[in-house]
Amino acid sequence: MPKGKHSYYPDSPSIRISKMDVIIPFSPDVPCDSNGQRMWWAFLASSMVTFFGGLFIILLWRTLKYLWTVCCHCNTKKKNAQRVHNPTSHGDGIKHTKETVAALSEVGWMTSVKDWAGVMISAQTLTGRVLVVLVFALSIGALVIYFIDSSDPIESCQNFYKDFTLQIDMAFNVFFLLYFGLRFIAANDKLWFWLEVNSVVDFFTVPPVFVSVYLNRSWLGLRFLRALRLIQFSEILQFLNILKTSNSIKLVNLCSIFISTWLTAAGFIHLVENSGDPWENFQNSQALSYWECVYLLMVTMSTVGYGDVYAKTTLGRLFMVFFILGGLAMFASYVPEIIELIGNRKKYGGSYSAVNGRKHIVVCGHITLESVSNFLKDFLHKDRDDVNVEIVFLHNISPNLELEALFKRHFTQVEFYQGSVLNPHDLARVKIESADACLILANKYCADPDAEDASNIMRVISIKNYHPKIRIITQMLQYHNKAHLLNIPSWNWKEGDDAICLAELKLGFIAQSCLAQGLSTMLANLFSMRSFIKIEEDTWQKYYLEGVANEMYTEYLSSAFVGLSFPTICELCYVKLKLLLIAIEYKSDIRESSTLINPGNHVKMQEGTLGFFIASDAKEVKRALFYCKACHDDITDPKRIKKCGCKRLLYSKMSVYKRMMLACCFDCGHSECDCSCMSANVHHDSSTKDTLQQRGFPLSPVSLNDFSTTLSAFEEEQHSTLSPKKKQRNGNTRNSPNGSPKMMRHDPLLMPGNEQIENMDMNVKKYDSTGMFHWCQSKDIEKVILTRSEAAMTVLSGHVVVCIFGDAKSALVGLRNLVMPLRASNFHYHELKPIVFVGSLEYLKREWETLHNFPKVSILPGTPLSRADLRAVNINLCDMCVILSANQNNIDDASLQDKECILASLNIKSMQFDDSIGVLQANSQGFTPPGMDRSSPENSPLHGGLVRQASITTGANIPIITELVNDSNVQFLDQDDDDDPDTELYLTQPFACGTAFAVSVLDSLMSATYFNDNILTLIRTLVTGGATPELEGLLAEENALRGGYSTPQTLANRDRCRVAQLALYDGPFADLGDGGCYGDLFCKALKTYNMLCFGIYRLRDAHLNTQSHTSQCTKRYVITNPPYGFELVPSDLIFCLMQFDHNAGQSRASLSHSSHSSHSSSKKSSSVHSLTATNRTNRAKNRDSRDKQKISLTVTEVAE
Repeated sequence: MPKGKHSYYPDSPSIRISKMDVIIPFSPDVPCDSNGQRMWWAFLASSMVTFFGGLFIILLWRTLKYLWTVCCHCNTKKKNAQRVHNPTSHGDGIKHTKETVAALSEVGWMTSVKDWAGVMISAQTLTGRVLVVLVFALSIGALVIYFIDSSDPIESCQNFYKDFTLQIDMAFNVFFLLYFGLRFIAANDKLWFWLEVNSVVDFFTVPPVFVSVYLNRSWLGLRFLRALRLIQFSEILQFLNILKTSNSIKLVNLCSIFISTWLTAAGFIHLVENSGDPWENFQNSQALSYWECVYLLMVTMSTVGYGDVYAKTTLGRLFMVFFILGGLAMFASYVPEIIELIGNRKKYGGSYSAVNGRKHIVVCGHITLESVSNFLKDFLHKDRDDVNVEIVFLHNISPNLELEALFKRHFTQVEFYQGSVLNPHDLARVKIESADACLILANKYCADPDAEDASNIMRVISIKNYHPKIRIITQMLQYHNKAHLLNIPSWNWKEGDDAICLAELKLGFIAQSCLAQGLSTMLANLFSMRSFIKIEEDTWQKYYLEGVANEMYTEYLSSAFVGLSFPTICELCYVKLKLLLIAIEYKSDIRESSTLINPGNHVKMQEGTLGFFIASDAKEVKRALFYCKACHDDITDPKRIKKCGCKRLLYSKMSVYKRMMLACCFDCGHSECDCSCMSANVHHDSSTKDTLQQRGFPLSPVSLNDFSTTLSAFEEEQHSTLSPKKKQRNGNTRNSPNGSPKMMRHDPLLMPGNEQIENMDMNVKKYDSTGMFHWCQSKDIEKVILTRSEAAMTVLSGHVVVCIFGDAKSALVGLRNLVMPLRASNFHYHELKPIVFVGSLEYLKREWETLHNFPKVSILPGTPLSRADLRAVNINLCDMCVILSANQNNIDDASLQDKECILASLNIKSMQFDDSIGVLQANSQGFTPPGMDRSSPENSPLHGGLVRQASITTGANIPIITELVNDSNVQFLDQDDDDDPDTELYLTQPFACGTAFAVSVLDSLMSATYFNDNILTLIRTLVTGGATPELEGLLAEENALRGGYSTPQTLANRDRCRVAQLALYDGPFADLGDGGCYGDLFCKALKTYNMLCFGIYRLRDAHLNTQSHTSQCTKRYVITNPPYGFELVPSDLIFCLMQFDHNAGQSRASLSHSSHSSHSSSKKSSSVHSLTATNRTNRAKNRDSRDKQKISLTVTEVAE
């Protein structure tokens, strides 16, 4: 009650009750009226008159309009009838019609005003949106004023000029009146507009304000109806672009309807309970605040009803009866739905907040517990010293409890967000535009590989469409699907985009095991991060795990190495720095940079050369960058080689010529040119240079002793200050699209030898158009099919048997990726191992389209489970038996996915063979199998030194490699091992021995490629046999190899390094095989033959008793990069990288019949090549400077 005003009470004698009290009830709480009369009826009457008066006018207008239309319709009919009876007026009628049409075509001012008003209130323009938002804000403001005034009596006398809240409320309502006029003008149906909720709110809130100004009294009345404006809250938020999803809009709608109904009902209870019943002369009122009424309504809707607050008036109780029916229904339906929407809100639906100074990557695709755990285990490995990267996973399915627990364990570096990369909104949430890379994981075990690849390609398209510059590394299952990535305009290998084809690499690894058993295990361990596990017992696991701890790293070479040849640097790194350098990234003036694996002594090191090392951790590799000859020459402990303060100013200013002259041999201390340690065939480059120049072939500017052109080339090179990771982002350092190596095409550095050039037949197509693979004319599959009887009479030895399970409906595994490494052109034709496929003819027909251009390929229709078929192909005389399955993805039980491969492996191991059968077949000419050209002795499969001194009599000694889908099934392959079912794959005996391979080991390539994309280039170079971008483009266009004529450029591509296995029981290294040191072997092989050793394939029990061979196991295991002092045994096979021998192709090298030790009954141990470099008298004048001695190398050669 306003201060300074008098109060009047019922007992006052000045109050007189008249007869009018029956019509206008008496109320004691109205201070401004001496009679104590209320004027609530005036406020209510203003609203009712406005509402019903307007409604009456609208109905009257519609009635009159209807009558006018009916009358006009009758007149129109009469005029039409007159036109029919009076044709002369036809011309006037046409004129009148035209005038009517012209009048109708003109837009009247009423229509213009209506359109303008519609635009203003429709929120289609900025002005309209501002107006709509302003009206809503003022409505909420009016509701707040009502909340403030609710603490005053229902009706009180207030002076408009003194009451501030009344003035504000008046201003708001004037604005509401104007907005009401706009809405009325814009409405198409005035009647429905008059009955709208917002119109009713205006009728009962706007007129009473003007009445209160006139009467100088205020009535709280129906102003609570402003709470109904809250229903439009979701529309306002949509206008402001705040609500975008259907769930959020629905949630806001439910909440706004519930709250507005609650507040409005509370306002009505507050009015009637504080006023009382009119027929009771307002005597039964009770003082309730507005918020007590809100509380009363909530406990009523929830059916609790404490009874502390309740309605006393008849109107209040009557209202509660009906409100309970509707309120209870609303409470029971709205509240659970609101809770469900709030509860179902994505737990991982936020946005990523980037951290300054910390990069992040986005990982998407196939996100499961297995794939994520394998990825994190390798990505966050402790051997990586620079993992300052946050991993953001994006997947459209929320993680299960196990995966959620995994994320929580790595919460400092891992975040998960629910969404899809196909949705640009979700890409914005994970800040894909600022991400360092996006990695896409594939489901390796899906039933439809092509569909999975299509899904990942769509992910790439979506991401590239959102941000074309983002670097993407994606897994692909099928090789032929890689071509679709090239169709994406923004796919750019120069920016770091890479596609890791699992089928290509998996079959490439298996193919390398066909050429050097155990190589697949060694390579898989090199690019996987494994922690060192120390074992004290002298077991084979001890030496195997010491090698497993090695990984592949890249680092720039110190400027102290500039001018030295690759073998010299390699020896220095191994002996001095305890690092194994296997390849470099080489740049020349005539071609882009390329990865050279053991390039030999003709390549001199440049400034800023990137080296590929095998080491146990990244810190060790830093020695190659920090090495300084002035500071570290006398250091014996490599751990002491740190970054020195010596600037080496004199050395850095020294000419390249002097640097090369100072380059010295590591053993004798003489310069490389005067070194006596190098063999003759290392120093023959000078004569070779003269010979090639006489024949018109230019030499590389980095050839040995060619200082005139090399000086300027080296002096122009500036030392790169970039880190390897920064350099690998540079497009100029990448080797080829999709990570394929840009091999040595059109480079005179790698020109073919003299004999190869002289005998080059320009009219015969022996190789594909790139010169990387052997090629033949396409053959019909019927010509290469062998029957069982034909195969049994065929002399097959030293071949590869591929057992494939599949049918007409099986997914293709891509056998071309298995055959291509076995047909690499750095093999001579007589060195190619024949390949025999044993399996379903229906399946092989589907694969044959990609195989018909490869030589020495045959097919035996049958089943790998048939021993008759296996004996027919002489499986006991094969170099390798490969067991594959194309039916592995159609079984739900993971343990049964490999049942066919396991059964076939056990079937072969249990077979017994007669020693005489193999000997007889090996010495008989036999039947020439279809698909194998045996017209020349050079092409016989028996040729190539695959001479067997001890035949295999049991299948357990047959070299087998089995592909597994489920890692845990490896326990069933070897019955004599003690592997636990939970043992990791790389710790099991079959994997350590190279007899089992699973595609899961390729998961590590994702993180390895991210940290250094050169690693993927090197791995692909080693396992694919030399796939080039030209070849990939050709396969994408024609799906088949194209033959090409031999040219000096294509023949130069054959001159690339390859992997071999070197036997120690005989030959030039036999003296080191019995108790010698591995380091001495390393240095001797490198200096004498440019052969780079990098591992040992040792008998499993060789450490037990090297003298007794009777009970020794024939299984072998892999030892990667042994230390210098590692003791050798005669039965060891040494993995090495050897140079291509041009001379071996002119006449077959003489075969050495030296065998492995008698206890090694393994077929692989028994098969050796003995290559002898001989002098040819007809070309003696061109070889005077070459080595005159015979060098017997016993190697089992394999393509890189």
